[in-house]
Amino acid sequence: MNGADTPAHDYRVLRRHERFRGAVFSVVTDEVAMPGGGSAKRDYTRHVGAAAVVALDDESRVVLVRQYRHPVGRYLWELPAGLLDVAGEDPARTAARELAEEADLTAQRWNLLVEIHTSPGYSDECVRVFLARHLAPVPDHDRYQREHEEADMIVRRVDLDEAVAMTFRGEITNAIATAGVLAAARARDDGWAPLRPA
Repeated sequence: MNGADTPAHDYRVLRRHERFRGAVFSVVTDEVAMPGGGSAKRDYTRHVGAAAVVALDDESRVVLVRQYRHPVGRYLWELPAGLLDVAGEDPARTAARELAEEADLTAQRWNLLVEIHTSPGYSDECVRVFLARHLAPVPDHDRYQREHEEADMIVRRVDLDEAVAMTFRGEITNAIATAGVLAAARARDDGWAPLRPA
């Protein structure tokens, strides 16, 4: 972006007040120096971050998981994904771990597809979405035992073009899944040229 994302003003944090701390995120109020003098308070969540996977098989089908999400009170079609909650773990490794745990799959080929700030108006969460290809099943004896919301998770393979159509019909509303599916379809149509190394 030619440095356009670097602020011309030093929006330094003058004070920080942590209002809540949980396992996944905290809520803070920052007092931030503003251009022209003065300051303003900004409330937001500080998030550990996450990694997600567009797992594409040899028939151009993407792996989707159907998972209950309590804040919206319903099941959503999503990509296999998980938090960056293991200290020092590379996001690509997190993505591989989540693919194995949620979809019982491994992949031989990995690329970085997109990076998403999911809700920059109130959160610093950044999600790296990887493209995984050349899939293989995890052996039965090595499979992860799912619990909580993952216990009734459904795993389905959907043609990539149908997954794109699902986003336009409002059947995929998870922002990470929407971005990942659309980016994968565009990258495929461009002969995979836009892909970056994982």
